[in-house]
Amino acid sequence: VQLQASGGGLVQAGGSLRLSCATSGRTFSNLGMGWFRQAPGKEREFVAHIVGSGGSTYYSDSVKGRFTISRDNAKNTVYLQMSSLEPEDTAVYYCAASSTSCSRQYVYWGQGTQVTVSS
Repeated sequence: VQLQASGGGLVQAGGSLRLSCATSGRTFSNLGMGWFRQAPGKEREFVAHIVGSGGSTYYSDSVKGRFTISRDNAKNTVYLQMSSLEPEDTAVYYCAASSTSCSRQYVYWGQGTQVTVSS
């Protein structure tokens, strides 16, 4: 499975960005998809997950209510809509895929996309 993340950039605090992750190589609806992030000097942390059907989503407490994960199975793409961005959200964001629809054991990883939030 190949994953290609895009959509990062520089945004002011309070602004919004939408990240995209295009996939190929397997039936997309069979994959659970997640977003992670890693800030400088910190460990990678979970951000959000969506099951293959899109029917269930999960978020870290730090982004709940501000970020929304979604997917378009016809386009083989998962999105992360980020709103009310804070400087603490600055990180490299990675998308990941699990081997089955409901699994959160990620086995495929994309390259990161940089998100920088200025104060």
